Amino acid sequence: ARHTGPPDGGWGWMIVAGCFLVTICTRAVTRCISIFFVEFQAYFGQDYARTAWIHSIVDCATMLCAPLGSLISNHVSCQVGIMLGGLLASTGLILSSFATSLEHLYLSLGVLTGLGFALCYSPAIAMVGKYFNKRKALAYGIAMSGSGIGTFILAPVVQLLIEQFSWRGALLILGGFVLNLCVCGALMRPISLKEDCKTAPEFLEKDYVPETEKQDLKRMFICSPLIKLWPRECLCFCSWKEYDFLLMPGFMVLAVSVLFMAYGCSPLFVYLVPYALSVGVNHHEAAFLMSILGVIDIIGNITFGWLTDRRCLKKHRYFCYLFAVGMDGLCCLFLPVLQSFPLLVPFSFTFGYFDGAYVTLIPVMTADVVGTSLLSSALGVVYFLHAIPYLVSPPVAGWLVDTTGSYTASFLLCGFSMIFSSALLCFARLAKKIKRTHLRSLTGNTALKQHIWTNGAIAYSVTAELDQKDVEFLAVDKNSFSSR
Repeated sequence: ARHTGPPDGGWGWMIVAGCFLVTICTRAVTRCISIFFVEFQAYFGQDYARTAWIHSIVDCATMLCAPLGSLISNHVSCQVGIMLGGLLASTGLILSSFATSLEHLYLSLGVLTGLGFALCYSPAIAMVGKYFNKRKALAYGIAMSGSGIGTFILAPVVQLLIEQFSWRGALLILGGFVLNLCVCGALMRPISLKEDCKTAPEFLEKDYVPETEKQDLKRMFICSPLIKLWPRECLCFCSWKEYDFLLMPGFMVLAVSVLFMAYGCSPLFVYLVPYALSVGVNHHEAAFLMSILGVIDIIGNITFGWLTDRRCLKKHRYFCYLFAVGMDGLCCLFLPVLQSFPLLVPFSFTFGYFDGAYVTLIPVMTADVVGTSLLSSALGVVYFLHAIPYLVSPPVAGWLVDTTGSYTASFLLCGFSMIFSSALLCFARLAKKIKRTHLRSLTGNTALKQHIWTNGAIAYSVTAELDQKDVEFLAVDKNSFSSR
């Protein structure tokens, strides 16, 4: 049966539980690969930059192949995609336990495991958005907290496994653990929403459909006896129009911002443990810093999700997101002066909290920009945009460490990148407000209002770049003018 809207509960909480487990098995495991960094470097006798490629390729493959995960989810099944991804990721980790070179790890732990994670991550997150609307941010907060909880639990466990069974045994055990993704896939019951498929008249009303395509669809609607017989049935335009959101100005700004944010956040998870070791922190305390970061990440996920669902903050989720990204950037700028365990603990608290905060809001903001029906495809693109920064930033940071003999340049570059990401969103919102204010001043002239609304072609050319709120404002103004 097709639901008129997200049920906001029921089986949706099982979807949240499944997504929670997916984030543990994907993002938490990826973060814990940094604990293997020193082991890989010592065993294979390589420098920072070459060893960092392992973590980079895992993250890059996960994000680069995210659209593939969305494609399988949309056109085959979310359940099939996640189960297949679990098998691939587990196989990659198991094969990595037999590695004899870094190149072997690049392929098995990097490409194969990353591809498996990609098939699981974005479809599971998109499913949460289909089941929730009113409590969407809270649902995402709980689901995405799996990354923090998983990091908190897995970081000391992985360190213990390395000490007991060597890095090979630890990777083998992680391979078995990641098979739980197949169980998560079984929980992802599909749901059909009314907005997923539009009727022909509804589709023709959409602003993002070009006029030429509207004319073609009108002819098809008039001439086709099948469409005449079933005017309320779905017109399947998803396969060829599901990426129209790429031309939305709001999505373009978000996409550019994500590139800089992804560049800034990735190296920290790779180099926090090696940096702590370089300033005299022992192995267990360095791993514990990752645990602290993980557990505070959980608090950020859930509390920010709950807070931004409140009526007072729901309209300001945009600014909550850019504030969280900016605070993480500031944390990175201060990291080079923190050179002892007592000073690194507050850093892990602060960075972990705001990392959890903005990670929770990424799918929420994406849904606000493109809508629920296109969320899976849009998330695939958003996570795809993480790929190149995730691939490049850890080796670049490693090269800076090898060149300068210090982590300072690497952390400063990360901090400024995240602050720029936040500032870009802030300037974009200010520009939007200025444009809207200018529009209101223009429509204050009665003659101008009449001219715009009596000529559809001119109205279309004037308002083509306006967002939905601007269109609604003009529509209200039109009605008030007509009543006069």
